[in-house]
Amino acid sequence: MNPITTRILLAALTLLLACSAWSAGFLEREIDFSEADIQAQVDKNGNLEKSYGNGTIVVALNEPPRIRLGEPPGQATIAARLHIALLGQPAVPVDIIGSAGLRYDDHAKAFYLDQPVTHSVQSAALSPEAEPLVRQAISRLLARYFRDKPIYVLREDGSAQERAARWLLRSIRIEPGRVVAVLSPV
Repeated sequence: MNPITTRILLAALTLLLACSAWSAGFLEREIDFSEADIQAQVDKNGNLEKSYGNGTIVVALNEPPRIRLGEPPGQATIAARLHIALLGQPAVPVDIIGSAGLRYDDHAKAFYLDQPVTHSVQSAALSPEAEPLVRQAISRLLARYFRDKPIYVLREDGSAQERAARWLLRSIRIEPGRVVAVLSPV
């Protein structure tokens, strides 16, 4: 066999093996971000106040929400205390529990909670008739809050894994206590 044919066969075999390794996931790598990392970013994001219905209802998130990952599976749980003022009355505290998915914005290189849903609204001072309006206002406030404020940002000056994730991120998922990012060159 001549040397040129051997080189061509060797190159073809190398290419075939590399494609097989990529498609089988052998070159994939996972990195994760802990619940504590995410909570630290949420704590930095601050508060938000919004008025709905020409001042009919004012919803204020004065403290950052608490985030739990993987409860329910594949989702993030949001727990927060908000203050609600109806029709110019003094604000009353309302405790909420909700959940959200996760999305990654490649342009911003950031993770956001996506499509938050309010499951539970509890307040001793809130009338049952007002709950549907309050639930809707809270859901809108949470959607706005998490649409504009990332829960984690991949930094250019971060670890080598974080810098690699900025360019090789292929998928993300929420597991109990962490967000897992799958990196792959393909």
